[in-house]
Amino acid sequence: MRLITLVKPLLVAGLISSGMAHASTDARDVLAASPIDDIVGQYPAMMSQGIRDGLKQSGQVPPMVADTIGYVVSSSYRAEDIERELVDSLDESLTNKQLEEVHAWYQTPVAQKISRAEIAASAPAAWSEVRSRAGELNEAYKGTTREKLFERFDRASRATETTVDTTIAVQLGLATAMAALSSDSVHYERLRQRLENQRGMLQGMVGQQVYDSYLFTYRDISVQELGLYLDFLESESGKRFTEVVTESIQASITDPIETIGSQLARFRNFGTGESR
Repeated sequence: MRLITLVKPLLVAGLISSGMAHASTDARDVLAASPIDDIVGQYPAMMSQGIRDGLKQSGQVPPMVADTIGYVVSSSYRAEDIERELVDSLDESLTNKQLEEVHAWYQTPVAQKISRAEIAASAPAAWSEVRSRAGELNEAYKGTTREKLFERFDRASRATETTVDTTIAVQLGLATAMAALSSDSVHYERLRQRLENQRGMLQGMVGQQVYDSYLFTYRDISVQELGLYLDFLESESGKRFTEVVTESIQASITDPIETIGSQLARFRNFGTGESR
């Protein structure tokens, strides 16, 4: 795949509470200005579709069961929950100055243009077009500055890392679902570690996909505009923002998977009981 709590403990001291609320508002403003909240909004559908497609391709369960599992997966992810975790993480990890600098970048016309491109390209409906235009775009930009900027972009944006994280989450969800629907006893942490051990191999596999997506997403972004974006991503504030967002999203899409396995196990047991 391509390859996504505001509730804080009450503080008695009014002054401290006021300060925390202000920081949280800053983080919400940053997410609202960035494309992250729109992209995160597509994660439930993305996770559900990825696991559903994997089950159907495996042929190990009937299509109706795969669709049911897809529904369980989709209902286990809420974009609002992921966003709340993001706000908390940004509040805790970025200074007010860093939040202000990130927010200022996303207010610029260049950043807004890039954000629109990233939101459009991240939609599941765009994936087929990314694949269909890959050969054309690879040939068109071969040997160009845009091609040479990719390594810098990938390092600054952590694009491959994020794609690998999402791939591992989908594979973990798929394996957990299959185990839950069978009589196999699979230890969740052991399964997760097994997939983590394949991270290096996955990075090699998704590298070309990430490059294809890069060419497609930023095809209407000039090299000069792309350079400004890279300057932001490589800045102290941009780098910290990217790190926190990546880590928070990874946790948000991985944490519910064990619960999904438990839900599906109950579903299997219910079905077995009914058949008796």
